[in-house]
Amino acid sequence: MFSFLHVFAEMAAPTERFHVLSQLDHLQSKYTGCGHADTSRWEWIVNQHRDTCASLIGHPDHLSLVAVCENESRARVRFNLLNQMIAPCGPPPEKSPLDD
Repeated sequence: MFSFLHVFAEMAAPTERFHVLSQLDHLQSKYTGCGHADTSRWEWIVNQHRDTCASLIGHPDHLSLVAVCENESRARVRFNLLNQMIAPCGPPPEKSPLDD
């Protein structure tokens, strides 16, 4: 995964590099959707889809817009979005023996 903090850390002085990388590690441990060095493409996309569904549920105006577009009630749209959050991109891909 490409990160501007990693690029900055490579250009910075050794002490600054330590602080930047420790801040990055702290953010990645605090917020699960930020990803980390071992985040797969599938995990990243699942986080994006779940964040989008959560945002639509959390903003009543957006939820109303989706409800009007789908010709459903807001409660039905909220229910459908919550169900989509369980597995938004289907099952995870099978790992090959080379990934270990």
